[in-house]
Amino acid sequence: MDEVEYDVTKARQKKTKVGSFRINPDGTQERRKVPLAQSEAFLTDLLDKVCERMNDYQLDEDPETQRKRFKRYAPRRGDKIYPEYKKFFFYSDAYWPLKFACETIIEEYEDEIFSLIAQEAHYLADKLCSEKSDLCGTSANHTEL
Repeated sequence: MDEVEYDVTKARQKKTKVGSFRINPDGTQERRKVPLAQSEAFLTDLLDKVCERMNDYQLDEDPETQRKRFKRYAPRRGDKIYPEYKKFFFYSDAYWPLKFACETIIEEYEDEIFSLIAQEAHYLADKLCSEKSDLCGTSANHTEL
């Protein structure tokens, strides 16, 4: 959910035109600008591609609590170090279970995720866990999504 929230936050600053492509008798079109983050086409594309980025995460264990969670280690596009980072090739089968889990969550809770984004909710992982699903049980910290 961190990846979805990151992309949605960036997209909230942009606008896109939506509406009908039909031309009215007076020659005008009914089109309006809406935040890109609320565009169904943008959200569908985002959810289709977000799980491909799961190889940017690794399993990390907190030395004090021994709690394991997936943590992003790769820089994002646009970060200063990104061009240098892309020169290296990383491949591991270790991220496949995380990618599969991501795809399963997206498929099962797509409508709920759309709803949260439309409400401009922040902390999507927390909201999805606590309000829309039972993915995280009773844990108060949902950073593993």
